[in-house]
Amino acid sequence: MPKRNAFYAQSGGVTAVINASAAGVIQTARAHRSEIGRVYAGRNGIIGALTEDLIDTSRESARAIAALMHTPGGAFGSCRYKLKSLDENRAQYERLIEVFRAHDIGYFFYNGGNDSADTCLKVSQIAQALGYPLIAVHVPKTVDNDLAVTDNCPGFGSVAKYVATSMREAAFDVASMAKTSTKVFVLEVMGRHAGWITAAVGLADDEATPIPLVLLFPEIAFDEAKFLDAVDSRTKRFGYCCVGVSEGLRNAEGKLMGEAGTKDAFGHAQLGGVGPQIAALVKDRLRYKFHWAVADYLQRAARHLASKVDLDQSYAVGKAAVELALRGQNAVMPAIVRVSDRPYRWKIGVAPLSEVANREKMLPRDYIAGDGYGITAKARAYLSPLIKGEAPPPYRDGLPQYVRLKNVAVPKKLATAFEI
Repeated sequence: MPKRNAFYAQSGGVTAVINASAAGVIQTARAHRSEIGRVYAGRNGIIGALTEDLIDTSRESARAIAALMHTPGGAFGSCRYKLKSLDENRAQYERLIEVFRAHDIGYFFYNGGNDSADTCLKVSQIAQALGYPLIAVHVPKTVDNDLAVTDNCPGFGSVAKYVATSMREAAFDVASMAKTSTKVFVLEVMGRHAGWITAAVGLADDEATPIPLVLLFPEIAFDEAKFLDAVDSRTKRFGYCCVGVSEGLRNAEGKLMGEAGTKDAFGHAQLGGVGPQIAALVKDRLRYKFHWAVADYLQRAARHLASKVDLDQSYAVGKAAVELALRGQNAVMPAIVRVSDRPYRWKIGVAPLSEVANREKMLPRDYIAGDGYGITAKARAYLSPLIKGEAPPPYRDGLPQYVRLKNVAVPKKLATAFEI
């Protein structure tokens, strides 16, 4: 087959290790120069493809691409831009193919979560319908850990490590002050529908380091009286209590308690603020002195505390995506397959996008303790291996050193512009 170029883009919320997947794609493509020409990246995700705003990654040195392994954020820019269905806006997809044709792009690598998997599948379908030869492979990423088929999602392990560490450290602080000051600490973490990150907070508490902990999952409807009783009983017994709450916590009617009344670009409810709600409830009803924090971007940007397992897996799916494409596998996603828990072993498998797109993997009920406020041994067996190992970035003058790419633009070839 004639050598053709590749297109890579990052989508949705970034992670501490998404750039490792980018490094996996670019380095593997460079190792197959006889089969793949240049790797172009979309500036600000899929928007870069629609507007023909492409980045020539061949202008970056091998050293710069390698430095992506320890750099957080999205090196090429990401976006929250949801393509409509083929029936609703066929012109968008035709524009993508027009840009790909102009730049001889034969490989499409889309690095993102649920919505990105759906986009990747649709792009492969329109290319086929238009008779354009294109191999589309989804590169998995999401801190929410809710992609179907894959055992876990690249990006999640590092967030899990961060929130568990943060809660453990905060618990030591609260325990120190509880006699005369703060008795309850509340930490709000991400997780719109699935409580994987909330479950990871539970790793802060173990036999060697017991912590009076209450977890509030989106899968368990919030019961105010029951919650207050759990916090009160722990505080009276231990002198303090720590609460981990998902941003996606729902009340008995199924309504998001932290919903701000606005929508993001994907049409999802904009969340935030359930942490202070829970803290205020503790203050008003139990009269305990409290503090609260929202992990927000910190949990997904904390490259200094990344999981080595997560970093390795993030690179592996980027590498595997290119290898799958070169074998002609279209509309697929490299998936992480767990081989064993002890010792922890994993491999890369292949998932058809038809089994991934528009599906959401929730936290199983048997991962949640019977009272709804903790995690089970089964959850620990699943979660613990994903946070293992350290992979700190290089430091200079006491601060981590990250790379900023040159991101040189590819000259445009099309006469017509495209409005977003």
